[in-house]
This record gives sequence, structure tokens and C-alpha cells, in this order.
Amino acid sequence: MVTAYILVKANTGEADRLLHAVAGIDGVVDAHLVAGDVDLIARVDVDSPADVKEIAADAIQNTPGVEDTETYISMS
Repeated sequence: MVTAYILVKANTGEADRLLHAVAGIDGVVDAHLVAGDVDLIARVDVDSPADVKEIAADAIQNTPGVEDTETYISMS
């Protein structure tokens, strides 16, 4: 099992809508709006690092309203 955290920066006014869109992606187990440099943090639990890439690069980054993402894979 691979756990990763995907930090999402939203376009202005899109954070609430993105929360629901990201939370509905298969593999995302938790998503929260946050204050700071990013607008949303999603936790994913998947079988492989390739699955993390598929969610971050394909599903989340291609969601309208996403400005940028950063992905961190948990080491523990």
C-alpha cells in the first residue's frame, strides 16, 4: 500500500467545487480545504507509485479549476 498527499492550488473561487471533485476520485480517501499556500490537501491510498501518478497527474491535474499540484509520497 502506498500513501501519498497531494497538495492542490485552485484557481480563484474554485476551492469548494474542487473539494467535492477531488474527494470523488477513486483512491482518494480524504480531502480537506486548508489555509496557506495551497487550497486543498488530498490523501490517497493506492497499490503502487504508478497509481499515485495516475491520480495526481491524470485525474487531479486535469480537473478544471486546478492551477497546480505537488505530490508527496509517505515513507512510513
